Amino acid sequence: MDETHRDRDTEGRARNARPRDGLGRPLPYGAEGVGRQPEGVVRSPEETLREAQRLLDAGLPFHAHEVFEDAWKSGPQEDRELWRAMAQLAVGLTHAARGNAVGGARLLRRGADVLDAYRTRDPYGIGVDGLIGWALELAGRVESPADTGAAPASSPADGARPAGGRPDAAAEAPRLRP
Repeated sequence: MDETHRDRDTEGRARNARPRDGLGRPLPYGAEGVGRQPEGVVRSPEETLREAQRLLDAGLPFHAHEVFEDAWKSGPQEDRELWRAMAQLAVGLTHAARGNAVGGARLLRRGADVLDAYRTRDPYGIGVDGLIGWALELAGRVESPADTGAAPASSPADGARPAGGRPDAAAEAPRLRP
């Protein structure tokens, strides 16, 4: 595809046909990318959580965010804030893994704040307390200076913080259900 040609549908909206990496970043045209999540898929809450957990465990939080976004847009009105908060957590992890500590932490905290309203319900078996704790802990960690006196972790297995301070998305994947 000619790079000067913009990917648009018949109504002029962006189609985003450009290949993407596992964290949703655009790659050059013709590069091998990670398959995108189909848009507009209507899933049950159980299917949404199962697919999002699979993607998170695979280190694809950007793709998990798209699954939550589908649930937020297609589900009942009373669940929209829940799925939007879940999408914010996934995007927060995405930004943190990309190296955007400020944006990642902000989204993790925003999602955790919205989830706070669900603490007494644990909708669909989601471990709300655990997710809030995970999000706040990760937000604090990605915002903290890399030089805290301790050497950065050399692999995801010993702290999920590779050199450079970016968390490994797969190693940091939250458990959506306890």
